[in-house]
Amino acid sequence: MSTFDRIAELKNSDGPQAAIDFLIGTLREEKNYHKLFDALLLKKKQELDLPLVRPTSLDDVPADQRPDFEKYYIDSAREIGRLFLDDGRINEAWLYFRTIQEPDAVAEALADTPLPDDYDKAQELINIALYEGANPIRGLQYLLQSNGTCNTITALDQAIGHFSEDDRRRAAQIMVRHLYDELLASVKSDVDRRMTLPPSAKEPTLRELILGRDWLFQDGNYHIDVSHLNSVVRFARFLNADCSELDLAIQLAQYGAQLEQQYQYPAEPPFDDYYVGHLQYFNLLQGRNVDEAIRFFEQKIAADPDEEDQQMIAYVLVDLLVRTNRLDTAMGVASKHLRFLDEPSFSFPDLCRKSGNQSIWAETAREKGDLVSYTAAIVQ
Repeated sequence: MSTFDRIAELKNSDGPQAAIDFLIGTLREEKNYHKLFDALLLKKKQELDLPLVRPTSLDDVPADQRPDFEKYYIDSAREIGRLFLDDGRINEAWLYFRTIQEPDAVAEALADTPLPDDYDKAQELINIALYEGANPIRGLQYLLQSNGTCNTITALDQAIGHFSEDDRRRAAQIMVRHLYDELLASVKSDVDRRMTLPPSAKEPTLRELILGRDWLFQDGNYHIDVSHLNSVVRFARFLNADCSELDLAIQLAQYGAQLEQQYQYPAEPPFDDYYVGHLQYFNLLQGRNVDEAIRFFEQKIAADPDEEDQQMIAYVLVDLLVRTNRLDTAMGVASKHLRFLDEPSFSFPDLCRKSGNQSIWAETAREKGDLVSYTAAIVQ
């Protein structure tokens, strides 16, 4: 007897629920999970006495029955997603977990899944992990493994704006360490080729290898793609002070600062002198030569005739000062240059609140004619 005939027989002998239960059991046994999802929703709609033409649609579910149906929909999607994960079919599981906005199960599965040798399957996982956000850090690792440094940097540039703050930091850690290891090996090979290093119990650092060896950079010599170096040093601004990779980033910037000028691509202020600016940034973040670093940025502000550039430099400095808990100094810079700045990424009232300067907040709000902010300031 065919499955169709068996379903019809059960419907006639034992009723609709028996027929649907047999359908569900058959699809589960066959591991036909997409159709199983449809069948589970079919069962729920039959129980609610709703139209069965489109089992997974919510359009024909009345408002008073919608909460019950939506809960069942989510539970069923979660069950189907888990069945796909148990079968190692991550890309199909993601369809369900993404729909119900529960990425954690897929993120965990990706973390435990090696990159497949098959190119198309590998690209599927990279797409889910990195571009669709199931596990961006795992996606970044996959991309480095399969596509190399250049493609990974390009992809990260496009995607990092959508990362969480924690994922940005972790991505920066991965890229800094990866490029540092590549550059260290290349510089060490060059040094070994030109001279004999004394035996040592530990491997030399990049800083130790380039110290006093200006000849490494003569005649436009470099040891790694300089555009990769530029990008990774920029990514390193997402590091925290307690990241061990921060010192590696400093060493990358120290290396970059010794390259011929043509390879030191300038950026927006305060990084127009690219590696010098980043060294000051990293030093302040790390708590080294703090006064010198603050003076560096303040002098950049004073020397720049463009008001927008002044604000940009001040924003970088204030952000650094807040990250390193130097709120009073941050307040001084922000009061002078950023008090009227209205950007989603910066809140002068919030800085006033954190630093205990509600009076300056109120004064600024009054100057702007902002009654709501003024009231908030004096009430706060």
